[in-house]
Amino acid sequence: MMTDHGEDGKAPQIGEWFQEQPVVPEEPAPGHHILRKILVFSVAAILGLSAAAYAMHSLKSSKVNAGNSTAENAVAGSGAKSPLLTSSSDFDKDGIDDYSDIVAGAHEQAREKPTYDDGYYQGGYPPADRGACTDMVWHAFANAGYDLKGMVDKDIAQDPQAYASVVSTPDPNIDFRRVGVLSVFFTRYGDSLTTDVSQHDQWQQGDLVVFDRTWHIGIVSENRDKQGIPLLLHNMGQQHRENDYLSFASHRPITAHLRFEPSKLPASLRLAWKQS
Repeated sequence: MMTDHGEDGKAPQIGEWFQEQPVVPEEPAPGHHILRKILVFSVAAILGLSAAAYAMHSLKSSKVNAGNSTAENAVAGSGAKSPLLTSSSDFDKDGIDDYSDIVAGAHEQAREKPTYDDGYYQGGYPPADRGACTDMVWHAFANAGYDLKGMVDKDIAQDPQAYASVVSTPDPNIDFRRVGVLSVFFTRYGDSLTTDVSQHDQWQQGDLVVFDRTWHIGIVSENRDKQGIPLLLHNMGQQHRENDYLSFASHRPITAHLRFEPSKLPASLRLAWKQS
């Protein structure tokens, strides 16, 4: 009988026999390659959809963040209100107090959204569809019945020394459109308040905010953001003329927070706005 011997004439042990046998790979089951391709494509599709969803979310988030950038953000938390401070004065006798009238006038300018223009105009007033931050202020006061240009010009003429730091030579064509001049005027005929926006109850509708002494001016809105910081009505050429500029750390330093006080205005300066 034939036996399976090694070269030394001895029969191999069972373990040795298994080690020496060539490993023959099993043939894949029918359809195996197709199933594997389907699985690979499915995983790739899921990953692709996930990546697309993430990209869309990132794009949406970036747009929201861009919308909240300084002077470009939508009115965040505009539904948040604070107890409104009203004035005891109703200069134009329309049944609405001065502060509410001032804010309403600023809102009107915000809606009209004039093209930013701080240029010099003979007669003082720019075209109706143009203006700068200071133009929103006199428009707002006109809505309360005040001729702010006439009041400022007359005050400078009566007491030029009070304006010496911001006016070298009086010029009625531009003085009332200078931030520094308005800051002096409202300091003289108003109350100086905190510049800390975290003191929410100290900021009320109609207040004036001056940034970096002569750089910019705006009017505090009756609306607030979700943190309770008031929104600002102002014009620096931005998309949204009412926004939460005060809540941004990047805004210019607030150098004055003023509240117009009609009772401090002498009779000689109580000039009424006359619509042309």
